[in-house]
Amino acid sequence: MPIDTSEPSMADRVRSVVDRHRGDRGALLPILHSLQAEFGYVDQAMIPVLAAELNLSRAEVHGVVTFYHDFRAEPAGRTVLKLCRAEACQSVGAEDLVAHAETRLGSKIGSTTADGQVTLEQVFCLGNCALGPAGQVNGRLYGRLDAARLDGILDAEAERA
Repeated sequence: MPIDTSEPSMADRVRSVVDRHRGDRGALLPILHSLQAEFGYVDQAMIPVLAAELNLSRAEVHGVVTFYHDFRAEPAGRTVLKLCRAEACQSVGAEDLVAHAETRLGSKIGSTTADGQVTLEQVFCLGNCALGPAGQVNGRLYGRLDAARLDGILDAEAERA
């Protein structure tokens, strides 16, 4: 099968993102956020390109990517469900909600369903402590979640597909 030369390589696309942020102070984080927005994750193959372009070591770039939980090393599902497991949410049933989500989706926290549709993640504060248990679906914040409400939100997301 011939190589499609009409599409820019991943390295070229990474360099393009770097160029957009090159003058920014502390450019690595905005670059990583832009790459994740464009690709859906930060591929390990991007790290040497970023290191070379920003005059950083591969270890420095890798350290930032792995330190921040918002950066993914693999593509996420179409729907990203984040459930808060901080103390305030735990005190009002977050662990039961996590167990329900894992059972419903058939996958554990930190993984994506077998069909690739939903990624289930844990977070340790969404800033919605007074309305716990809290969660986030594709960036939208929800409070006072229970199994039935979570199911309704996930069903609505599935219908949008």
